[in-house]
Amino acid sequence: MAAPDELAHPHDAARWNALLAPYRSPILWKSLWQLGSTVLLFAGCWWATAASLEVHYGVTLLLAIPTAMMVVRLFMLQHDCGHGSFFQSRKANTAVGGILGVFTLVPYTYWRKTHALHHAGTGDLEGRELGDIDTLTVREYLGLSPWRRFLYRCYRHPIVLLLVGPAWQFIIKHRLPLDIPRSWKREWASVHWTNVGIAVAVAGMCWLVGWRTFLAVQLPVTLIAGAIGIYLFYVQHQYEDTYWRYRDAWNYYAAGLEGASHLVMPKFLQWCTANIGLHHIHHVSSRIPNYRLQQAFDAIPDLRRATILTLPQSVKTLWLTLWDEDEKRLIGFRELRRMRDRFAAELEAGAAMLATKPEAIPPTWR
Repeated sequence: MAAPDELAHPHDAARWNALLAPYRSPILWKSLWQLGSTVLLFAGCWWATAASLEVHYGVTLLLAIPTAMMVVRLFMLQHDCGHGSFFQSRKANTAVGGILGVFTLVPYTYWRKTHALHHAGTGDLEGRELGDIDTLTVREYLGLSPWRRFLYRCYRHPIVLLLVGPAWQFIIKHRLPLDIPRSWKREWASVHWTNVGIAVAVAGMCWLVGWRTFLAVQLPVTLIAGAIGIYLFYVQHQYEDTYWRYRDAWNYYAAGLEGASHLVMPKFLQWCTANIGLHHIHHVSSRIPNYRLQQAFDAIPDLRRATILTLPQSVKTLWLTLWDEDEKRLIGFRELRRMRDRFAAELEAGAAMLATKPEAIPPTWR
């Protein structure tokens, strides 16, 4: 990994825009092929999973994995729509993204807005609200009450993130996202219309295959796909030498290149996830369609200088939970225990020793 601020400076915006401009245009036939083939594969996998109920439910659970991967791929296409990179037409992106939201359980316009906030403030310690996994600095954590520390530890535990998280996020929270303001009229309309679409689709499938069959297939598919999605989002930003700065020292391009990883996956998984492992490129230029990310990576040497994670290496990042402002790296709770002497003053002072900018703490943890 390059030294901080070596990869990008504020005046590099024009350079990066010029370098990546040739890759930003969607190719209609490629987008249509991706959409059509993925929908057909999802339908085929779903029916094969349902048919396996006649054999053994263990087989059904195994087949739920490739079916879930197709849901993940459908979400990645919805993701491109949200960035305006799947079709040239905004209307086409909105229409396709909205329909896909019924299958992925993600209200399109609501998600597009919160995800845009994520992109606009990745790595900004004063912008940790919607669209991100909550991350506290060491001093912020030490300034919390024991009860809130306990809640934060629970929230960041891998079991909660990957087992409880998918059910909460995709089945419950997306049906009624109370964390967004009522003034977001279009986003709330997206939530409501997606819920209507889901209700119609569920009723139709229950009529067609029976509610027991539907639940036996769809529930594990949803939970597996949700866990994969949360995991990918987590490891692409939560690694030891990631990027967090206060706003006066924050830079968009540095945040993209240093605060988003290159997750290297086998070719099949790279295809299933629509090249989302090339996440640093996506954060530097979100208008690049998924099928052109590899092309940009191969052509521009500077894009190969991001933090590289393999799948085995990525598992270790699940235990990194706190940003150490002094050493500019993520650490885990176990390491914090070994650093007690260093933070003795903060521990004694408690809430009085919050970070110098306490207003940056995510509201849920104040």
